[in-house]
Amino acid sequence: MLNNRRARHFFVCLRHILKYRFCHMYAIARNLLFCLPPEVSHDVSLDLMGAGERLGLLKFFSPTIDCAPVEVMGLRFPNAVGLAAGLDKNGDYFNALGQLGFGFVEIGTVTPLAQTGNPQPRLFRLKDEKAIINRMGFNNKGVQHLVENAKQRRYRGVLGINIGKNKATPEDEALSDYEQCMDAVYPYADYISVNVSSPNTPGLRDLQFGEQFTSLLAGIKVKQKALSETHGKYVPVAVKIAPDMSDEEIQSVAQSLLDHAIDAVIATNTTVSRELVPNSCHRDEMGGLSGAPLVESSTHVISVLSEALKGQIPIIGVGGIMSAADAEEKIEAGASLVQIYSGFIYEGPSLIKEAAEAISALG
Repeated sequence: MLNNRRARHFFVCLRHILKYRFCHMYAIARNLLFCLPPEVSHDVSLDLMGAGERLGLLKFFSPTIDCAPVEVMGLRFPNAVGLAAGLDKNGDYFNALGQLGFGFVEIGTVTPLAQTGNPQPRLFRLKDEKAIINRMGFNNKGVQHLVENAKQRRYRGVLGINIGKNKATPEDEALSDYEQCMDAVYPYADYISVNVSSPNTPGLRDLQFGEQFTSLLAGIKVKQKALSETHGKYVPVAVKIAPDMSDEEIQSVAQSLLDHAIDAVIATNTTVSRELVPNSCHRDEMGGLSGAPLVESSTHVISVLSEALKGQIPIIGVGGIMSAADAEEKIEAGASLVQIYSGFIYEGPSLIKEAAEAISALG
């Protein structure tokens, strides 16, 4: 019995040492990975995490997060911090990413048909600004590939699936692409996120406004109702919007979301503005800017949305979260949950635990 107790104590201590060292190891690993071209670094990092999870090694670095679950959209989230869409476009790595402590992981954006995306180079680091510019262009292997991965789910948190339209699909036929994706992912998603805000698919952001937006939302709700009846379960739908809107446009979007009883809104996607990175050598690169420079503008959008929605639709806050304090500000502005992406790349997995516990402490 004594030996067993000693053995358990030894492994508990070892786990704490490994986690402590992991934080320092991440900083070293990040510096090494940053020596590689950004897209190569991205792929190598995910491959290593995937291998670690499959070999059962990643669990030794899984954090213990001390916070209560959160209920949003009728779903129970282990904690309020999620991974934003874009990191794991094909759902190849979500089981591994989930072991790092995320309360929810959003995979995609996925389209009905596979597409290669925009020509390389299409991903740029702005290290001094802790930012990223990407013009990936919804590069993915198609929705059926993602579905096959989703069938192999081991992750116990909440799984969101982000859907979009193929580049070749005309704007007036966009609904058909979203419907095809909904058909495919509905049985496997805890919620579905509709991406109408990426700046890297020509014309996509136009779907956020006017008659195109209201028509798209109406069609998505009809499809959601039909699928809920077919599958005997209700899967919430969130809409992801851009930060590059006036307050009046944000209020108009909010009213459309209310009119069509959308389940949640994700605010925000990347920005096309370069006003906050005027001195970067990459400032003239086309694409969406994410990371620290986006934090204030995305929080402003959340604040305007929150006032317009009056608590009737929950907000998932994303954009520029690089610290626990940034996450708290998103919640205080009106978000119910937050997502990280660039902050995860720059700060590492420790940000997940720090942000989740800070949000929980807000009560």
